[in-house]
Amino acid sequence: MTGQWIRGPIGPDADRRVTVAGCRTVLVMVPHFAAGTRLISDIVPLLRNDPRVQVVFSVTDTGRWWHGTEEYVRTQGGIVVPWQQATQHDFDLVLAAAYNDLDQARGPLLLIPHGAGNLASRRFSRHAGRDALPHTGLSRESLTRRGKILPAAIGLTHEDELAALRESCPEALHTAVVVGDPCLDRMVASLPMRSRYREMLGLRENQRLVTVSSTWAPDSAFGSRFSLCRTLLDELSDDRYRVALVLHPNVWEVHGRWQVRAWLHECIEAGLLVIPPEEGWRATMIASDHVVGDHGSTTQYAAAIGKPVVLASFPEGNVRTGSLADAVRRCAPLLDRTLPLLPQLTSAGSGNAARVAAVMSSRPGTAAAALRTAMYRLMDLPEPGKPAVTAAVPGPVPLRPEHS
Repeated sequence: MTGQWIRGPIGPDADRRVTVAGCRTVLVMVPHFAAGTRLISDIVPLLRNDPRVQVVFSVTDTGRWWHGTEEYVRTQGGIVVPWQQATQHDFDLVLAAAYNDLDQARGPLLLIPHGAGNLASRRFSRHAGRDALPHTGLSRESLTRRGKILPAAIGLTHEDELAALRESCPEALHTAVVVGDPCLDRMVASLPMRSRYREMLGLRENQRLVTVSSTWAPDSAFGSRFSLCRTLLDELSDDRYRVALVLHPNVWEVHGRWQVRAWLHECIEAGLLVIPPEEGWRATMIASDHVVGDHGSTTQYAAAIGKPVVLASFPEGNVRTGSLADAVRRCAPLLDRTLPLLPQLTSAGSGNAARVAAVMSSRPGTAAAALRTAMYRLMDLPEPGKPAVTAAVPGPVPLRPEHS
């Protein structure tokens, strides 16, 4: 984000402006919507209730090119520092959930993934294509600049990622901290809230919820089967079923809210529950009875909490063996476009949740405590006396039909 510098709680004369003095300053880097939602939803709340800590946000150079990123950050109500100004300040902690612009930030940096795990499910980079060598993520190119290791700490979700880091960038191994998956932990902690989430979606007790879960790109469920929601609404037309749609934030950022809503106008009018990208997808997965997904993270999380999954699309030949997407594919059937949908949904099982969850996180239930410990260590502050809390996820608020 460019523009005039702000008179906030940082800078050479900040001590003449602040009311709460002597704070450690924390920068939240937001290069795109997906990274922002992970940090703002799951990580930043771990710093609440501490008058020793001041958090500021900044949309990085990369974020300026993504529609809606700046608007999302500003709606959070925090201090938003222009990126040019942020790069001139030494912070006590920098939080990042993507590799973009890491070399420009100043201060000890904690890097976490913005999706399920640090290791890529795709065999080939989206940018380089199949002419490039297969990659797993955590690459030297992403973690270093001119021989310098950029993160002070890398939050890993699984011990298996240690082996991958040892192979791809061994000089960064000392920064690794296995913390588990904060998103999975919160979803598991929220399972008792299922009835409340279903109520917020307007579901009756006898209704079953079918959720379409799509990542982005043409090989996603939404990209390759655009008519899927309409087909589900038509086939599941009686009062026993409702249909919801969860789209990756990149779909909203690239095409725009108006366009997504315009494409789905008739479906929304017919009762499709479209979940906005800011929050609500996790609660919707918990409320669901069936999930129709693809190789993306939201489908992986659904499978990990025990939801029966059927795959509407899957990029065969471009999924890394042993990845989370591969683990889901091994237990989820592919949707047959020539057959009715309902029998395929009802025949899908949910008995492999433990297997998928075990690939997703080797430290279940520990992420909040481990991440808070890492942040306070980097800030050189003793942790607060109260234990870190794994909070339930917020409830879903689907888009309203335009006639409402």
